[in-house]
Amino acid sequence: MTLVFNKNIPATELILRIILKRNIRVTSVDAQEEMRSPIVGGRDITLDIHAIDENGEEINVEVQGSSEGAHVRRARFHSAVMDSRMLKENDPFKILKDSYVIFIYKHDKFGKGLPIYRAESVISDINEPLNDGSHIVYVNGNYKGNDEIGKLMADFRSTSSEGMNFKELADGLHHFKETEEGRDIMCESVKKYAEDYKTEDKIITVQNLMTNMKWTLDETLNNMGVSDEDERANITKQLQKQ
Repeated sequence: MTLVFNKNIPATELILRIILKRNIRVTSVDAQEEMRSPIVGGRDITLDIHAIDENGEEINVEVQGSSEGAHVRRARFHSAVMDSRMLKENDPFKILKDSYVIFIYKHDKFGKGLPIYRAESVISDINEPLNDGSHIVYVNGNYKGNDEIGKLMADFRSTSSEGMNFKELADGLHHFKETEEGRDIMCESVKKYAEDYKTEDKIITVQNLMTNMKWTLDETLNNMGVSDEDERANITKQLQKQ
């Protein structure tokens, strides 16, 4: 997903149009953009997708598979980090642009069967919107309706470009999974990604790659650059327990 959406404005505009239900013109989009904390020892974040639209509104899209990483306070933190970078010294707060944090979650996070859950700030005593410009959206990645959002989620679950609903996504998936040049880029990206993660995270990555890329365990570990025999044996052992 990171490779498909990086610098890919048409694909990004497609998913935002469907999820936000409005036409949107994206001016820039970067994948895996790191935002460092200004505090020594503070927590940094890496945004799966960071897009800016023509109005200067900032949009972060995260694709989340595990429940541990999708706590509602994570969305709050992502929103706060993006907001903190929008204003320069002495800028008035009223010019702060709207921000959107969108989590495309593997399952139905709130268990109500809806395709999308939108969280907006509300003044509870009078039940009126605060209109502070902060928008948090959860997408049910398991939704299988025959509407646009259902078709979009079907494409996100797809492991092959054949039969996908949206050309903007199919073209990217085809390039990175089904062409020699794209596969080479994918392998280099996987290797770089794996270098930054501990063994527990690598095990999850191995499982996902074996499922989505149809690689064997050895192919996956090779493509991830896991060459240490002890680490390979440990990952293999942990996988056998599951």
